Amino acid sequence: MIYPKIPLAQSIIQICLAKGITNIIISPGSRNAPLTIGFASNPEFQCYSIADERAAAFFALGIAQQTRKPAVVVCTSGSALLNYYPAVAEAFYSQIPLIVISADRPQSKIDIGDGQTIRQQNVFENHSLYNANLVEDASIENDLKINNAIHSALSKKGPVHINAPFEEPLYETVSELSVEVNVSDFPNTQSKLITDWSAFATIWNQTTRKMVLVGVNNPDEISEKTIETLAQKESVVVMTETTSNLNHPSFINNIDTIITPFTHEDFEAFRPELLVTFGGMVVSKRIKAFLRKYPPQHHWHIDSLRAYDTFGVLTQHFEMCPNSFFETLFPLTQTVSSDYFQKMNAVALLRNQKAATYLAKIPFCDFKVFEKVIGSLPKNSQLQISNSSAIRYAQLIAIDPSIEVYCNRGTSGIDGSTSTAIGAAVANKKQNILITGDISFLYDSNALWNNYIPKNFKIILINNGGGGIFRILPGHEEKPIFNTFFETSHGHTAEQLAKMYGLGYITATNESDLVSGLKQLYAQNNQAIILEIFTPTLENDVVLKQFFKELD
Repeated sequence: MIYPKIPLAQSIIQICLAKGITNIIISPGSRNAPLTIGFASNPEFQCYSIADERAAAFFALGIAQQTRKPAVVVCTSGSALLNYYPAVAEAFYSQIPLIVISADRPQSKIDIGDGQTIRQQNVFENHSLYNANLVEDASIENDLKINNAIHSALSKKGPVHINAPFEEPLYETVSELSVEVNVSDFPNTQSKLITDWSAFATIWNQTTRKMVLVGVNNPDEISEKTIETLAQKESVVVMTETTSNLNHPSFINNIDTIITPFTHEDFEAFRPELLVTFGGMVVSKRIKAFLRKYPPQHHWHIDSLRAYDTFGVLTQHFEMCPNSFFETLFPLTQTVSSDYFQKMNAVALLRNQKAATYLAKIPFCDFKVFEKVIGSLPKNSQLQISNSSAIRYAQLIAIDPSIEVYCNRGTSGIDGSTSTAIGAAVANKKQNILITGDISFLYDSNALWNNYIPKNFKIILINNGGGGIFRILPGHEEKPIFNTFFETSHGHTAEQLAKMYGLGYITATNESDLVSGLKQLYAQNNQAIILEIFTPTLENDVVLKQFFKELD
């Protein structure tokens, strides 16, 4: 076996191995050579080479998203480290474990005019759960910091930063380890246990309008028993998002379609007395505006780690998983007579009927494309969706319950959607499909610059010639400033990128092309492939805005 000669590098590598942290994404560099040599020379590690650090970090995020274990990103010193920040912030808010290991120059070389140096210590302080600033020599103190970092990523579900200074020579190797590392076992941290549930059971039993709102959620995280029990309660309305991965025929999975046409009287009638939330970030701006303007009397959030006061009225944080919460609460509850679900369900049936009628008559546009694309998705596949208009359109179309859905909603950025999707496809052997917009795709085009894209990976690229989200948002005016600085109008396609990176390429410019293109897309499994769909820039927002008008 080959090991780096530098003891500190040996310590980092051996502790990662002892902790079972084996997915390592490395970006080329010189200062990180000791780490690169050590990780890549050991067959216990699965190493990936991704040149662009921003793409590398999101690729790692995709792997960690699927495995639910930390993935490691390794880079050289200097500005390389800063390119990890978008993915670090996403991991922080999405509660995804990510370990950043940055090589650094010794502290004596910082801020004296030496090359490729920046102030790397604590650079992610605002969005990192732990910052291990190591010293050059291997030591018990270093080992403790490395252990603490890994433990924080695992237990607190988020990003950590290990900064390791190395002095030249960097490439020397040895055949035997010169260090014996200290591997620490940390006790499980106990959440605040609630011993008396009577007050919460009383609130549940006395409220006739209870809303359960579910944000980003991992598939199969909620038990079938809990789902069925919630579905049977007439005083409970369950509203789920596309990213919630929570399905039942009685749950409302297209929130904006249901509540957008509401009047003041409707909002008052459907204002919940008790709001129960779990899962991550909520996409729907309309449900957030509704619950902020018409707040519930009680808001309970269920999460073993964090509770965001999204609506400004949080009254209780239950530090536990949702299954445990409902399994503890339900035996204490009584049947509550209510027409809350019945009335909301009647509205949902009417809205869905009107939505189907409208979709049947609209021309070829973004909305029509999403209807056709989502309806075509293979059962039991995994869907990754980019941000901005793509995730919002997806919220309006029912998705088959067998399909797992993911989107980077922690920071809602467009910067790493493709990289994340490819990392997820590497870690998850299901059929993986990415639906993305043109700006998001072009922004993250370096995601394609790697040798790990699975042959059955599909990209469905909807190209409307700019940032379509800005036409949907209030304030849109068809003027040069809007087109240049907001929408960023362009005439680019993915054709040459597909050719450069060896991907298949199909186009569609009308509904007939789209139907045949989708069949061709799913039939091709010998080469990753892009289906680029061109939609009319000036019609998309008009069709969508009219949709909400015709729901009433």
